[in-house]
Amino acid sequence: MVLVEIIELMARDIASKFNPLKVIVFGSWARGEAGPDSDVDLLVILNCARDKKRDMQVAIRKELRKFKVPKDIVVATPEDIEDYKDAWWTVYHPAMQEGKVLYEQ
Repeated sequence: MVLVEIIELMARDIASKFNPLKVIVFGSWARGEAGPDSDVDLLVILNCARDKKRDMQVAIRKELRKFKVPKDIVVATPEDIEDYKDAWWTVYHPAMQEGKVLYEQ
């Protein structure tokens, strides 16, 4: 299976199990610059309490263990995105600027 297909499967898995608002791939895969050692950066936007983001990140990582590719999962709330999407020093900024939406409610 090609890595692009695996990324799409990961997004579908997240969508079916965690009901996110959006799943966005960002970083080198979104820019078309991914190489053989590139990880997959996914931003998952969920309606959850800010203090539950870490728990959700752990649950998503567990679910995606079956996909044997290096990955970085970032969980954010809609409020995080609204508050920090223009803050260049956060991960949200590049994710929202260059990211590709894989799933959206």
